[in-house]
Amino acid sequence: MAGHAVQAAIVDLDGTMVDTLGDLHAAANATMRQFKLPPLSREEVEHRIGKGSEYLVLQSLRLHLPDDQAQALYPQAIELYLQEYTQINGQFAEPFPGVPEGVAALKQAGLRLACATNKPTELARELLQMKGLLQYFEIVNGGDAFPRKKPDPMPLLETCKQLGLPPAQVLMIGDSQNDALAARAAGCPVALVTYGYNHGEPIRTADADAFVDRIGDLLPG
Repeated sequence: MAGHAVQAAIVDLDGTMVDTLGDLHAAANATMRQFKLPPLSREEVEHRIGKGSEYLVLQSLRLHLPDDQAQALYPQAIELYLQEYTQINGQFAEPFPGVPEGVAALKQAGLRLACATNKPTELARELLQMKGLLQYFEIVNGGDAFPRKKPDPMPLLETCKQLGLPPAQVLMIGDSQNDALAARAAGCPVALVTYGYNHGEPIRTADADAFVDRIGDLLPG
């Protein structure tokens, strides 16, 4: 799919390379307990993954509280959530099937690799290291690396600048509409994996150049 023009790939993390739902679910419910709020189901957390920790925490509060109360509690809640998640990071997470082999194959095929995620950069690097994936990436940019997060194109455009390549030569690999929107706005080709989260919506409704069951399927043969 990538074609001869593609020189690098920017790969999303949560839902694309690593199944982090267990970590996020545990951290979110630890935060809810601090406020004596009902626990969240795995599905409620899954549908709120992909737009950063801030979105997940605020939307989780809004499930049980009026908006004004949720907004008032949010500053304390996001601080507690990040503390919980930092302690949990990686404990209940595993790479999706075929990801280690697929990422290694992309690298071996000559593609330069970067990771762009809405997860904080330090936590992203730690998770990639724990799961044996960091070695393949020359750049890791988290949600705190730039003023705006995906689906804004800024993280992809800035990562392309760091790679020294035009967006048309950098493939975005993700699992959600957020990734597709960011890629289209940045001018990157985009491939989406068919597993992952995508806010609970069917992934094939997203605007992408390709859909693959495994990252390695992007390579010919």
